[in-house]
Amino acid sequence: MDPVRNPYAPGAGQRPPVLAGRDREVAAFDVVLERVARGRPERSLVLTGLRGVGKTVLLNALRSQAIGRLWGTGKIEARPDQGLRRPLSSALHMAVRELAPRHRAPDRIDDFLGVLKAFALRSNPPNAKLRDRWQPGIDVPAASGRADSGDIEIDLVELFTDAAGIATDVGTGIAVFIDEMQDVGLADASALCAACHELSQLGGPLIVVGAGLPHLPAVLSASKSYSERLFRYTRIDRLEPDAADRALTAPAKREDVEFEPSALARLYELSGGYPYFVQAYGKATWDNAPASPVTAADVMVAAPEAEAELAVGFFGSRYDRATPAEREYMRGMAELSDTDGPVSTSDIAKSLGRKPSSLSPARDSLIKKGLIYSGERGTVAFTVPHFGRYLRTQPV
Repeated sequence: MDPVRNPYAPGAGQRPPVLAGRDREVAAFDVVLERVARGRPERSLVLTGLRGVGKTVLLNALRSQAIGRLWGTGKIEARPDQGLRRPLSSALHMAVRELAPRHRAPDRIDDFLGVLKAFALRSNPPNAKLRDRWQPGIDVPAASGRADSGDIEIDLVELFTDAAGIATDVGTGIAVFIDEMQDVGLADASALCAACHELSQLGGPLIVVGAGLPHLPAVLSASKSYSERLFRYTRIDRLEPDAADRALTAPAKREDVEFEPSALARLYELSGGYPYFVQAYGKATWDNAPASPVTAADVMVAAPEAEAELAVGFFGSRYDRATPAEREYMRGMAELSDTDGPVSTSDIAKSLGRKPSSLSPARDSLIKKGLIYSGERGTVAFTVPHFGRYLRTQPV
């Protein structure tokens, strides 16, 4: 079939032609937006799940919902080597700029931007030379005495409170979207929790919507003990068969292409229902199928091509980031679980003939790199679906 008309889109955060299987999350967020806009108490939202389940895609879809309701929005991607001051400043600057044309008091906007600039400038080292000091793109003088103490928790509470005041004036809300939220540092996570806690008590129309790996709730809990009551946690998992089928058939139908039921069943078996894999196998199948309807035989012909692409771009790129010691650790994990489920760290040490303490550096480094996570004490699992299966097929 014509590859130019191929509707499938495997890519990091790239929205598929049909956002299948996420209707419940989209509808629930509509309720959150409406409640917050009406001054009703509502928790911020955290999406968790493995890589490849579509967290970033869903995060972007929720942001589009907020924009559709005329909210101010900003989005950042957390990084383990960067604090939150600079990216949060940019996100809130964008959000308030979206609301500014509807605000009746320009001076009030300028006052907030002065506070925002003061908050942002605290990210500069105190002894940095003038030429080395970062300057945010905010064309008002920095304010003094508000959100500039240098204590991120105090400053973020004040900044979020002031931003929520701007949204209240306009009669709408502000949403800050944070991807890869598990990479937020402990002090910054604590500050986020404190700011969200303050806003929930005041009823301020500002929410945080985060997305991260399955251990994100534990990261937040380690920063503030009340975090489990502060956020609405939503686990994003693989698609059910009917949703995976719809992700394939709906865009194909627009191109007058159909799938035989046996082809859909085979595609689900290969992809496991993980949205990224659904798109990857769907794209390869389209390119290899001679005509409609697509058959199970077409899927099997295309499968090696999809798997080769996943081996390089999805699995291989992550495996290449690991050191020899880390690769040994992951291979030990893969050999212990045919289903790629959680495995005991003591069992890994036993299988490798090592003491558990000697493997701690490799395990901790893999967690920091986002290749594995610890959902429960004493166990680890891969953050990437089918990663163990991939490792078991690779030569040592």
